[in-house]
Amino acid sequence: MNQKLLKLENLLHFHTVYRYLHSLGQRRTLLQCTHGFSSAYPVWTTQLCVWPWQTDVFIGAALSQYRLLVTKEEKRPWKSQLSSTKSKKEVEVWIGMTVEELATAMEKDIDYIYEALLNTAIDVDSLEAHSQLDEMWIKEVIKKAGMKLKWSKLKQDKVRENKDAVRRPQADPALLTPRSPVVTIMGHVDHGKTTLLDKLRKTQVAAMEAGGITQHIGAFLVSLPSGENITFLDTPGHAAFSAMRARGAQVTDIVVLVVAADDGVMKQTIESIQHAKDAQVPIVLAINKCDKAEADPEKVKKELLAYDVVCEDYGGDVQAVHISALTGDNLMALAEATMALAEMLELKADPTGPVEGTVIESFTDKGRGPVTTAIVQRGTLRKGSILVAGKSWAKVRLMFDENGKTINEAYPSMPVGIIGWRDLPSAGDEILEVESESRAREVIDWRKFEQEQEKSKDDLKILEEKRKEHQEAYRKAREKYGTLHWKKRSFIKYLERKEQKPLKPKEKIERDSNVLPIIIKGDVDGSVEAILNIMDTYDASHECQLDLVHYGVGDISENDVNLAETFDGVIYGFNVNASNVLQQSAAKKGVKIKLHKIIYRLIEDLQEELSSRLPCVVEEHLIGEASILATFSVTEGKKKIPVAGCRVQKGQLEKQKKFKLIRKGQVIWKGSLTSLKHHKDDISVIKTGMDCGLSLDEEKVEFQVGDEIVCYEEREVLPKTSWDPGF
Repeated sequence: MNQKLLKLENLLHFHTVYRYLHSLGQRRTLLQCTHGFSSAYPVWTTQLCVWPWQTDVFIGAALSQYRLLVTKEEKRPWKSQLSSTKSKKEVEVWIGMTVEELATAMEKDIDYIYEALLNTAIDVDSLEAHSQLDEMWIKEVIKKAGMKLKWSKLKQDKVRENKDAVRRPQADPALLTPRSPVVTIMGHVDHGKTTLLDKLRKTQVAAMEAGGITQHIGAFLVSLPSGENITFLDTPGHAAFSAMRARGAQVTDIVVLVVAADDGVMKQTIESIQHAKDAQVPIVLAINKCDKAEADPEKVKKELLAYDVVCEDYGGDVQAVHISALTGDNLMALAEATMALAEMLELKADPTGPVEGTVIESFTDKGRGPVTTAIVQRGTLRKGSILVAGKSWAKVRLMFDENGKTINEAYPSMPVGIIGWRDLPSAGDEILEVESESRAREVIDWRKFEQEQEKSKDDLKILEEKRKEHQEAYRKAREKYGTLHWKKRSFIKYLERKEQKPLKPKEKIERDSNVLPIIIKGDVDGSVEAILNIMDTYDASHECQLDLVHYGVGDISENDVNLAETFDGVIYGFNVNASNVLQQSAAKKGVKIKLHKIIYRLIEDLQEELSSRLPCVVEEHLIGEASILATFSVTEGKKKIPVAGCRVQKGQLEKQKKFKLIRKGQVIWKGSLTSLKHHKDDISVIKTGMDCGLSLDEEKVEFQVGDEIVCYEEREVLPKTSWDPGF
């Protein structure tokens, strides 16, 4: 710009000088020619001398206008560039951004994001408002919106403060006081565990158990004549309750392994040994049913050697006590052996400070709400304490012992029932005491947040897998149609769409019949957990899909019936009740309610229900067999019909049934007969040993001597599910 102005100024100054010199020349000439009458023109001469200076004023104005013009021209492209930058809106984004967050940042609605992702490799149908988007798709949406992307470091670095409650550091050994041992009784089903506890507690727990099988865990405090107390946990021996046995081993000090002297080491015996080893808990062996004639305790000890359970008789450190739970023989010796081992372990606990414990069992009581059975491991539990377990919290309203008696305090190793939970915690959850209700809510919020974060990560993995699947499908489609002309490509796609016909009502019914929606209700959390663990082993989805609609603890309610009606499902109840009014209502709605007291009966019922949903299998039932001895043809009108001369070797041939022709072990024809004759008579049945002539409904089939004719009928047979739950 400066160079342009200098050039212009030089030109204008040159022009001014030239005009000035020219005017001076004219003035000199006029003065010489008109010397005598110069006074007649005084004004003209003055104007002639002034004119060049007026030109300078004009030139100065022109220069200033030109400077302004050039400056504006140079500023104009800068302003236009600035305005174009301002028109692109900056959107602040971060890694792991959800659909809803992106829509908010762009000041758009969620539908706009879905529309922007149409015709891309991502499955838009699987996206929800809280679904996290990949970096690639965030860039794609912002690019289509014509906006500018800005990565936010703040969102990545921002970490929510951990508000979880944790166990206290280990207590000062000087503060520790002796405590009672927590003993878990383990063993195979029906080896006498509950009978043993019954004798120790002098109660009738075993009589209350359905089928003599412990259905869920129980915690009992047993007082010995010596004044010492032992807390016993009774774990189920049934195969379904593996998780509950493992949980019992984790909160215990000593495992009493009950093995029947007449039965020996069984599957759940081995599993119990493994649980004890995993938890690093010492074992006391109780060989039960020694009062039976066929009892062989030595055989049991030898069998246990294979599983590294070496009794003292064989040089090991495992105490073995021969008992009879039924008659009560030697039970005190078992209790003394347990207490002796407990003394060697020097079990101590800190009875001061906030409570720490473990949920052994949880259930819902009609009058009292959510109830838990817990073992206190540290501190002293009192009424009014604020507890946190899993994603539930409680203000203790009431505490009671195993006999239902109200207590005011619970010390370490003591089993206690707790009432006052807002929600039902899960069995196995850690119990921690906090200072206030607000702190309890803070802990629960944090744990729910952590769960959501884990779920988001899992969802992101699933989305990534889906994206890869769609990209692969898109790539294959491109390879398939890439070389074709657009007309041919469109025609092939039209044919593919035509093949994808909507399901007819009958087909829909058949498809729906291959799904069994179920609702599970149990008396306690552990029972429901055991049933769900069995359902996890279901591996026959190719036959019938098992769909768990809902599960919970407590009696069957009207909501359960309504849910079952909606999904056309079946309600299974374990150790729960359903009122007569509710059962009548369910019957009117066509909802099945199946109540059971023994777990394997419930699973058998479920297997039968699954089998009933399977399509019938058609089986062939043999009626008779005949061999072809000769072949000939018969003329009927202008047609020659092949006829086979046969002799019935087995059973009988019935004309109305179905037939098949077998040659060298291969079926070459299936259908029906057009004629069946004995000599010249038309008959409907030919019995064993009789000769006959027959013709088929297909004339092109040629008979050969030695072929077999088989008469059969098809019967529909109800199939059985291939699912084997393992017991």
